[in-house]
Amino acid sequence: MLLRAAYAFLNHLLDQEPWARSRLRDFAGQLACFHVGPLSFSVSVDPSGTLIPVDATQKPDVTIHLPDDTPIRFLVNRHSLMQEARISGSADFAEALGFLARNLEWDVESDLARLIGDTAAHRLAGIGSQFVTRKQLAGERLAANLFEFAADELHLVERPGPVHRFCSEVDRLRDDLARLEKQVSKLSPS
Repeated sequence: MLLRAAYAFLNHLLDQEPWARSRLRDFAGQLACFHVGPLSFSVSVDPSGTLIPVDATQKPDVTIHLPDDTPIRFLVNRHSLMQEARISGSADFAEALGFLARNLEWDVESDLARLIGDTAAHRLAGIGSQFVTRKQLAGERLAANLFEFAADELHLVERPGPVHRFCSEVDRLRDDLARLEKQVSKLSPS
């Protein structure tokens, strides 16, 4: 039931953006298998560029293992989603799917306008946008505060500055040692 709703939503997004369906048409008949945590599902592209569910027993053209937090990332930071994916199979098909994941936008205001009218939809979309922005900022502040607490109070992590300085000093020491070994080898009789 949930997967059927997800396919309907994805195809609705594809219907809103003609370029997206056009891009998928090139891969008609190909299968993609997605793994998100314990869930797996497979889709095929039909000749019109629509995604259709298929039996997971068929051999996919591309297999994509997504991070466990994919549903949250899809809503908050889709651009980082495909960077952490493990992909095997057709690189062209995977790139097309990744491009869609990064660039396909839901026109919420347009969908709301059909239900409640243009003016109300515009206002509601603006309120929703402000809400999402505030939640993202709150999440970023929370993450920064947790990092600061873990670094300063619990000493579980180290701040990047001292770590970079330490690494630079180790690199410099390694280079100095290599130069010293070279000088010593020149002084030693063979």
